[in-house]
Amino acid sequence: MRQSWRGPAGLAAMLGIVGAAACGPPPVDEATSLRAGFVAKNVCSGVFVSGRDETDFLANDLTFVDVSDLAVGVDRTAQRVSVTVAGDEGAADLVRSAIFHEGHGCTMLPLGQADVLFDPAPIRSALPGGTLLDGPMGDRLPEIPLAPEIDPAALETAVASAFEDDAATPPVGTRGIVVVHRGRLVAERYADGLDQDSAMISWSMGKSITAALVGILVNDGHFSLDDPAPILAWRQPGDPRGAITIRQLLQMSSGLEFSRLTRDDPEFYTHQNAHNYVYNEGIDVFAHAIRPALEHPPGTVGRYRNSDPLALGKIIRDTVEARGEDYFSFPQRRLFDQIGMRDMVLERDPYGNMILTGYDHGTARDWARFGLLHLRDGVWNGERILPEGWVDAVTTPAPAWPDGNYGGLFWLNRGGTWPDAPANAYWAAGARGQYTVVIPSADLVVVRMGYSLAGAAVAAHMNRMLAAILAAVGHPPAASTPTDS
Repeated sequence: MRQSWRGPAGLAAMLGIVGAAACGPPPVDEATSLRAGFVAKNVCSGVFVSGRDETDFLANDLTFVDVSDLAVGVDRTAQRVSVTVAGDEGAADLVRSAIFHEGHGCTMLPLGQADVLFDPAPIRSALPGGTLLDGPMGDRLPEIPLAPEIDPAALETAVASAFEDDAATPPVGTRGIVVVHRGRLVAERYADGLDQDSAMISWSMGKSITAALVGILVNDGHFSLDDPAPILAWRQPGDPRGAITIRQLLQMSSGLEFSRLTRDDPEFYTHQNAHNYVYNEGIDVFAHAIRPALEHPPGTVGRYRNSDPLALGKIIRDTVEARGEDYFSFPQRRLFDQIGMRDMVLERDPYGNMILTGYDHGTARDWARFGLLHLRDGVWNGERILPEGWVDAVTTPAPAWPDGNYGGLFWLNRGGTWPDAPANAYWAAGARGQYTVVIPSADLVVVRMGYSLAGAAVAAHMNRMLAAILAAVGHPPAASTPTDS
């Protein structure tokens, strides 16, 4: 059955750009094509990964994108979303599509491509259902009293207040909160229509998963942090990129020339915006990331760019496949199933490369488990998942970042981003207010997921919420350890 948000797509929409290219003028400009592709991919994920209604998703999750000229069609049988843009006079319509495959999420397809260019064999967790195991490995929670230092009423108020918007500021749009103290889930709340099983887009929190996967390969003995990045294209004689180390990629200080434009730039939805191009077009994201020349000497300039974590993604794929293992299931086998993360979905480009810079979905509980793994120094149930010293490495300030606020694909509070939280707090962060916060001095993990376009308001909101939660679990800001541990 085919459903359309803004009218049915016609024959030209089904034929796509192939027919348009053969018959006349180009259908639409690049920016419109990429914007349509972005919408197709994200609606596909909203419907088929997160289980949302497409009308609700368009109205509440893509408010930052102009969709007024787009016709969005959802084919639930084919598990495909197509976005049609009417061509200019004399030109055919343009269609951008995305398709869902179990375990792989949704993939944006190149123009004229009918399906992905890899074998999308389903990926499933090998773990029993969460209701069959006690937490944190499962979802069964023991009915025992909270620790005596916790004030239950204050904790409930702190979490509830995170869902209240101040009329004087833009809404922060909280959708899920999970609080884990001393390894135990002590508070949890969701917005209407969501629950502990809701897989929500996590955006750049996936970068921190990339760091963990690199750590697993370090633990396996494949390379060390200060080794030159094993990327063949960079290792040719005379190529200065051969000096880039794995540590510098983790610290986003490779020095690669990689543009990042603001959303109000007219070229935002074009190939000129290298950082966002990976979200807006069906390309080989790894090839895109490693292609640029050096702009700065490696290790001298820290910049938030997708090139570096995607280059690490290529290293992960090359290393796993070189030893004869399945790349697609590697995160599930070696990370997620080890710590009870049953519901993570890592989405891919048409060539099967994981886009862990932003196209990843998980439940708030799964992200809490990820935070808890790091709080426990990479050890889970007595088994070392991440190398000894790995957590210290990714939470050490990167020298090329002057404010001390970035480590190894984790953000750090050393620069006082949240003044009422301890300086030893660190977090995975994603666009529009996704956070997995680890506070070692309070033995605390806080996950916050939501949808907000108000960056400054969310930062202030997070500071207030963390201060209230810390106080409720017996660690008011003044009593929290400021730097170490």
